[in-house]
Amino acid sequence: MTMSTIDFTGRVAIVTGAGGGLGRLHALGLAQRGARVVVNDLGGAVDGSGGSATAAQKVVDEITALGGQAIANGASVTDFAAVQAMVQQAMDAWGRVDVLVNNAGILRDKSFAKMELADFRLVLDVHLMGAVHTTKAVWPIMQAQKYGRILMTTSSTGLYGNFGQSNYGAAKLALVGLMQTLSLEGAKHGIHVNCLAPTAATRMTEGLLPPDVMAAIQPEAVVPAMLVAVSEQAPTRAILCAGAGTYESAHITLSQGVHLGLTDDTPERLLAQLHQVMSLDHATVPGSGAAQGENEVRQALAARR
Repeated sequence: MTMSTIDFTGRVAIVTGAGGGLGRLHALGLAQRGARVVVNDLGGAVDGSGGSATAAQKVVDEITALGGQAIANGASVTDFAAVQAMVQQAMDAWGRVDVLVNNAGILRDKSFAKMELADFRLVLDVHLMGAVHTTKAVWPIMQAQKYGRILMTTSSTGLYGNFGQSNYGAAKLALVGLMQTLSLEGAKHGIHVNCLAPTAATRMTEGLLPPDVMAAIQPEAVVPAMLVAVSEQAPTRAILCAGAGTYESAHITLSQGVHLGLTDDTPERLLAQLHQVMSLDHATVPGSGAAQGENEVRQALAARR
């Protein structure tokens, strides 16, 4: 099998939350393959409190020491005006933006019963609206260029759930929904949009997992999936999963279902056949949301013949 080289020479990338952990490695990985990088980080704590530009500048210094080009930015992704200024900073410096890696995030974990609504909203604001702000700011540039690569950072918590993370999970699955539609809208402009679900030992996971597990899930092993997802050869509408050197993909599927019609006893018949309705035999990955209605109407019309 012939392998294509992943090269970002001449490309400009913005990585949010890049002052440490996985974001730092994303920024370094892109820079090592030729990208000029805007290293964005508010410099706050894991829960989103505080802020300092020092973290971003340290990563910039690392990149420049290796011979790369980078600039630091301390904008909060929750501040759209500041995000717009960050994108303009990239345009003023290098005249284009090719890659956006939405990595910034915080945690405010508690069981749903004990969680304050303010903590729920804040996590949604940083993860979901933060990605919306950055994507909205780069979108017209990428449209004009007829080229763009955008990566949303989702999570297994969003895809499959995790106790004590209802706010985080809601935000992370919302990013998948955002990706699904943006990939359709961006297709004619050469904009590819994907999601990455990482499993990595970072300050977000510190103390939550046993030492041997933490040792196995070093964040460096996630970076290859990021590089693929924002490369020229990238797919679009993919949910890539990565951890411990293992790479998977997740899919939102639609079962074949059962046509039951509408009668007084349809609820009872649906209950009786729920196992078949939920069966993944012959399940598909729809190309768009229209597929659900098409499947339903097709079966309804077939039943009338």
